[in-house]
Amino acid sequence: MTEIEQLSQLCERLGAPPAQAAAMAAQLLKRADQLALERKRPREETLGHLLRLLVQGRAGEVPADFPATQPPPAGSVAPAPPIAPAR
Repeated sequence: MTEIEQLSQLCERLGAPPAQAAAMAAQLLKRADQLALERKRPREETLGHLLRLLVQGRAGEVPADFPATQPPPAGSVAPAPPIAPAR
């Protein structure tokens, strides 16, 4: 079984539909390669980091090193214009 097939299978076990799981697996591998180059770290280490984030996110956990975000203040975002009905 290839690496992408293994990751795809993992994503499916975490609840992703098959097509989405395949896309997620490809993205994980691509990002792991990017991080490995950027940080000059082994690819296995960066992939492990991404997999931990994936599992934590699926469990609803926020990693300690993620900055807290706040919703925008009320009224600071303009409402979307109404959509015209189809004719």
